[in-house]
Amino acid sequence: MGWIEVICGSMFSGKTEELIRRINREKIARQKVQVFKPKLDNRFSNDHVVSHSSLAFHAVNIENPEEILGLVEDNTRVVGIDEAQFLAPSVVEICHRLANRGLRVIVAGLDMDYRGVPFGPMPLLMATAEVVTKMSAICTVCGNTASRTQRRESEDTKSGSQILVGAGEFYEARCRRCYEPTP
Repeated sequence: MGWIEVICGSMFSGKTEELIRRINREKIARQKVQVFKPKLDNRFSNDHVVSHSSLAFHAVNIENPEEILGLVEDNTRVVGIDEAQFLAPSVVEICHRLANRGLRVIVAGLDMDYRGVPFGPMPLLMATAEVVTKMSAICTVCGNTASRTQRRESEDTKSGSQILVGAGEFYEARCRRCYEPTP
């Protein structure tokens, strides 16, 4: 029987690092693993998921979740998906179809955007997954546990677009007290 695991949290909380850790354990157990990521996220690599601590694992770029079904090989036992918040809502159905085929599906992504609003398909994935792990970061202002992503003010961030792919140049981890909501 398959299942879905979701790893969520703010930026800099270690979501991708945890995804890679789980995937590497499956490789050690000699399980066939495939990892996918949105083509949109090319911050660190075009063909790897890469954590902020520079851990990396080979991944296939996709533009829409439906591509995953055609790319998953028959002998694959574990599917990893990084940055799921950037994917279409159909990723939820795709994950369930894979789990129903007996695969372990591990999905990582931001649970909230910089405005503190649930992000893309993540809320539905979290609600319907068998396992949810919420990661936390360290607040860059006070050092407490951070659960939010603060978008830093710059010329690049003034558009107000929900999606602005980046890392430390645009974002910081913040705790509830230090977070400054953006309208």
